[in-house]
Amino acid sequence: MVEPGLIKAAQAGDGDALISLLREIENHVYRTAYYILNNEQDAMDAAQEALIRIYTKIGSYEEKAQFKTWVQRIVTNICIDKFRRTKPTVSIEEHEMVFRDTHSVEEEVLSAYASEDIRNAIDKLPEHHRAVVVLRYLQDFSYNEIADSLDLPLNTVKSYLFRARQQLQTYLHDYQKGGVRG
Repeated sequence: MVEPGLIKAAQAGDGDALISLLREIENHVYRTAYYILNNEQDAMDAAQEALIRIYTKIGSYEEKAQFKTWVQRIVTNICIDKFRRTKPTVSIEEHEMVFRDTHSVEEEVLSAYASEDIRNAIDKLPEHHRAVVVLRYLQDFSYNEIADSLDLPLNTVKSYLFRARQQLQTYLHDYQKGGVRG
């Protein structure tokens, strides 16, 4: 993800290195915040807060954990705090559908519905289950990286993922039977 030399230079007080480091991770930070919060404005706020915290705390980063895990812990904790402080809201966003010649309009519409339903199902999960699902399946974290990021025992991570998958299966029951919403 990030060159170790860049991290060390930023920790040593090199302002240009710190700016480069933040620019390198900003998309990852935003993407994680968006997956957890599912609201563009909240995700931008959380990402900005996380980048500021990384900026101010870079000196406290220790190489005991991977940099990616350290950043992920900061972002996830900020998102969870933000989620606890605010009531969940439904954002109405305008989405542009791009139709390609190789797919039929019907396939595109069904795919959009499936994506929306999966996102809605993830949103229904309790926040601790949502966090592990986002880290595992959307950010490709290993079980150990999730445990480190969320400061949880490994078996708890596995348990949360197991329960989250069961809940998602229940929420997405219509798709498993070949049904569609409409």
